[in-house]
Amino acid sequence: MSEIISDTVLLFLIMDPLGNLPIFMSVLKHLEPKRRLVTVIREMLMALLLMLIFLFSGEHILLFLNLCPEIVSISGGVILFLIAIKMIFPSPEENSTGLPAGEEPFLVPLAIPLVAGPSILATLMLLSHKYSHPTKHLVLSLMIAWVLSVVILMLSNVFLRLLGNKVVSALERLMGLLLIMISTQMFLEGVRIYLRA
Repeated sequence: MSEIISDTVLLFLIMDPLGNLPIFMSVLKHLEPKRRLVTVIREMLMALLLMLIFLFSGEHILLFLNLCPEIVSISGGVILFLIAIKMIFPSPEENSTGLPAGEEPFLVPLAIPLVAGPSILATLMLLSHKYSHPTKHLVLSLMIAWVLSVVILMLSNVFLRLLGNKVVSALERLMGLLLIMISTQMFLEGVRIYLRA
C-alpha cells in the first residue's frame, strides 16, 4: 500500500496538473466549454497511452540501449531536479504555447510534452526496471495520478476562480520543493548503487 501511495505521489507531482492549469487555460480559452472538455479528455487519453507504452516497454528500452538502472536513476534525478527548479522559479516565456491563434491543439503541446513529458517517461522506465516488470500496483499508481490530473484539468476554470493565480502558483512551488527532495533521493540512490557496484 505504501508503494502505491509513494509512486502515485511521485507520478502526480511530475505530471504537475496545477502547474499546467494556466497553460491549458491559455491554449483552450478560445474553445466552447463542451469542446474544451472533449479536447482535455482526448489529450489526456493520448498522454496515458504513451505513458503506458513506456511503462510496459521501459525494461526493453533500457536493455536495447544497454543502460544500467543506476545511470537511469542518476539521470532521472537530474531531470526531475531541473523540472522542479522550473516549477519553483518559472520564467514568463514558458507560457508560450507556440500554437497559431485559434488553433485547436492535437497531441502537442498538451499531451506531449506538458503531461507525458521526458521526465514522466524516464521515471516510468526507471520504475518498470525497479520492479522488474510493470506490476499491478504500478499501473494502479499511474491510473490514480492520471485520473487526479484529468479531474483538476477538467475543472481548471473552477480551480483558477476559487484559488486564484497566486494560490495556484504557490501550490506549484510547493510541489516543486517536494519534487526536489524526491529527485535528490533518486540521484543519491543511483550514486549509492553505482559506488557499491
